[in-house]
Amino acid sequence: MEKEKVSARNYRELIVWQDAIKIAKQVYELTGKFPKQETYALADQLRRAAVSVPSNIAEGQARKSPGDFKRFLHIALGSLAEVDTQLVLAQEFGYLSKEDVDVMDEQIQNLRKKLYALINSLPSTTNR
Repeated sequence: MEKEKVSARNYRELIVWQDAIKIAKQVYELTGKFPKQETYALADQLRRAAVSVPSNIAEGQARKSPGDFKRFLHIALGSLAEVDTQLVLAQEFGYLSKEDVDVMDEQIQNLRKKLYALINSLPSTTNR
């Protein structure tokens, strides 16, 4: 697994942020296949969760505090779990194929591992 640049000066340099952006783009593409009645239901919720992942990575890194960064990375992990769950639901409802969900699952699992590696590489804080 690639070593994340913890010393990144900008969140855009972070591999986890770049991967999260790719996942969000793919979620938007996939939800375009949903029936019209899902536009403001599952599709919208899935898109919001997907956008939340890179957004929380960016916000956490921008705060310049390892404790804050870890907290926001954990929030990003929670949003990633939402995306995963909602993709499974979309498959169960017949909106997405197993193949589509399998491709996304692989990317989600890969990003999850990278996020945990980044969290574990950050200095521990005792003031939290």
